Amino acid sequence: MRAKLVLRVRLLCGLFILTAILLILRLYIVQIVHGEEHRATAVRQYTESVVANEHRGDIFFTRKDGTEVAAAVMQTGWRVAIQPKELGEASSAYELLNDIVPIDKERFFKSAEKSDDPYEEIAARVNDEAAQLIRAKEIPGVITVRDEWRMYPAQDLASHAIGFVGFSGDGTGKAGVYGLERYYEDTLKRDGSSLFVNPFAEIFTNVAAVLASDPSEFEGSIVTSIEPDVEIELERVLAEIMDAYDPRLAGGVIMDPKTGAILGLAVLPDFDPNTYNTEHGTSVFANPIVESRYEMGSILKPLTMAAGIDAGAVTPSTTYNDKGFIMKSGKKVSNYDLKGRGVVSMQEVLSQSLNTGASFVVDRMGQQEFADYFRKYGFGEETGIDLPGEVAGDISAIDRGGSDVDFASASFGQGIAITPIAMIRALGALANAGVLPEPHVATAIRYPSGISRELSQIPPRSVLKPETAETVTNMLVKVFDDALLSGELKQAHYSIAAKTGTAQMARPECGGYCEGLFLHSFFGYFPAHEPRFIILLYALEPHKQQYASQTLARPFMSLTKFLINYYNIPPDR
Repeated sequence: MRAKLVLRVRLLCGLFILTAILLILRLYIVQIVHGEEHRATAVRQYTESVVANEHRGDIFFTRKDGTEVAAAVMQTGWRVAIQPKELGEASSAYELLNDIVPIDKERFFKSAEKSDDPYEEIAARVNDEAAQLIRAKEIPGVITVRDEWRMYPAQDLASHAIGFVGFSGDGTGKAGVYGLERYYEDTLKRDGSSLFVNPFAEIFTNVAAVLASDPSEFEGSIVTSIEPDVEIELERVLAEIMDAYDPRLAGGVIMDPKTGAILGLAVLPDFDPNTYNTEHGTSVFANPIVESRYEMGSILKPLTMAAGIDAGAVTPSTTYNDKGFIMKSGKKVSNYDLKGRGVVSMQEVLSQSLNTGASFVVDRMGQQEFADYFRKYGFGEETGIDLPGEVAGDISAIDRGGSDVDFASASFGQGIAITPIAMIRALGALANAGVLPEPHVATAIRYPSGISRELSQIPPRSVLKPETAETVTNMLVKVFDDALLSGELKQAHYSIAAKTGTAQMARPECGGYCEGLFLHSFFGYFPAHEPRFIILLYALEPHKQQYASQTLARPFMSLTKFLINYYNIPPDR
């Protein structure tokens, strides 16, 4: 009997303790996690609310020390509205209001004439101080309504990656329409009623979020790998390229080649997501780094060389007789300067960027095997990066057989079209022991409970032998040290692997490639044998200079020096 009594007492104590824990947890969620939102709700209880407010998770940049910086947040304030029937003297009301906040005069008086309408909004995004002044005036027929809107504190910084919230166009209201705002819409959007859920249901929801295989299935905030100071420097460098060479656009990506984490991603021209509605067209909102594909040119040659070396078809010392041109499918394929070099090695194919040498590699390894390597590099597929609108590369010219000239052109980056993000992923395999990194921008989801979960990435896949990647890296270091601008940029204490690309651009109106239209590209990674960063820069239709070595080599070096200093990277030689 005594044992049963003790058991009952213990069960009751356990039940009381469990109840207390649940109540404490609920109080924590209400007062700490949702405190600001409940306070805003309390304010709305004494103010007439007509239009539903937005509820949305935040987006954060991440500094190198791990601290987070707001990239997209909800801002609270007020709307100002009038009740025309209660307004009284409209002119007097307008003057009183306009002294506090700018009011569109025409809109105000048109609204004031709608005597049968109980609510006409005349101003939005009014701060607390101005709203308090309006209430203090006690103007008949004027009310303030609690408001909430999306704000981007960094303005145009990383705008193509962040995107913005706008009207979805399907009549359902506002939603993320570009960038991370769109890609993670289901994670970021919040139901306003979520503040008032059953405490037990909320606890179980939090537990489910923690245990879910896909953390993004539950609402929360997004933490990104974008480092704000790195992004600022990338955009500064791109602005210099735009000023100096006036390209149609300039873009760049800075990535950790081991993890695929994107530290900087930018395209110019860009936009301020706070004022996206002032842009004259929507084309500026698209992100060409993932949504556009280009013939990338000679930055692809290292991957052709890697395929040949990996397949055992060539070595760095393999030679061929360069006559300056070759005939393929009855068409002449030439080096960029139309000149021959005589008997040269594969190292010189990269150092002097010889188109005939890249085609020689394909001939030695065979077209089918060459095409297989390009498929392994992922050129015909999407990378799966967490940004919307990604398109797959177009390698159809070699994917289904193709002619000899198609394979020759593809070997030096012409005739096939690839997105910049797919290009940096494939090149990243050279910096990552032959393993394709998986590019991504978001790193974690933070739930309303305060718990964070890291996002899992696509399992990496090996596309080259580690020794192949090391061999090609050594070749690219020689390119940078000796061949690029005659060795002008060589660093005494840092090894850098790099390559330029200058590609002709095709246009329908030209019936093929247009005279004088080029895409300039440049990639590099460093320190070459233990890379911390890989950088890809490109400029579409630049002027004044013909070759990428003249337009992009020094901007690349400027970024490289910044990253070395900012991250205090030790010398490697």
